[in-house]
Amino acid sequence: MSSTEREAAIVAAAARLAAAAEGHNPCAPVRDLLGTGDLESAYRVQRLLVDRRLGGGARVTGRKIGLTSPAVQRQLGVDQPDFGVLFDDMDLSGHEVPAGLLLQPKVEAEIAFVLGADLDSDELTVADVRAAVAHAAPALEIVDSRIAGWDITLTDTVADNASSGLYVLGDARRTLDAFEPRETTMRMAVNGAQVSEGDGAACLGDPLNALLWLARTAHAFGDPLRAGQVVLSGALGPMAVVTAGDRVHAEISGLGTVSATFIDKDSV
Repeated sequence: MSSTEREAAIVAAAARLAAAAEGHNPCAPVRDLLGTGDLESAYRVQRLLVDRRLGGGARVTGRKIGLTSPAVQRQLGVDQPDFGVLFDDMDLSGHEVPAGLLLQPKVEAEIAFVLGADLDSDELTVADVRAAVAHAAPALEIVDSRIAGWDITLTDTVADNASSGLYVLGDARRTLDAFEPRETTMRMAVNGAQVSEGDGAACLGDPLNALLWLARTAHAFGDPLRAGQVVLSGALGPMAVVTAGDRVHAEISGLGTVSATFIDKDSV
């Protein structure tokens, strides 16, 4: 593919995904345009879509990390996580979740880190990211895909902002002096029936490893993590499909609980 063809493909992929989001109608995968191994182009599509959101008045509140589970990595044939961007209108903490905002929602439980310091260096260590965390909170990430039937490869999900949707933070706040992420266990239920369980080791061996990967990657992209941002560090167990009327409740040991109720509306 020539550079001109590649640029045209990136623009076309962004346009397809934007139309799916704005028209509330899932689209075909974008791998026909990007291929399945060109992560640079996929992140450039993501950046075009992020810039589109920023131009519409959205504000960045942090990042989410995906593909932290070895099982999911094997499923997609990859050996690294990916990331997406969180915006202010994705945060529904303390609110019911209007299912009509979403196309094909699934939910997963994870640890959210809120940063108290910037992470802007090319020599970061786990100790550095631990020191930068102001506190952790229990979180539900409501993932969504603009691609019909969740028919995704790595380039599809990266281009689609890592299949980001919405998120909900629980009320609990713990410093890392009082809570050890890798030692936690998680249980998540939908309408009272357990649908997922896992532990801190399911997230790259330690959720702080995921945060370190993101901090290094964000720095390399020239858009480092900043104090005050929220980082959703990756699922601690399998995701579950949700629909209007569902209530999701997750308990993360040593950290606290988080819940969300999905209602049949299309606005907050």
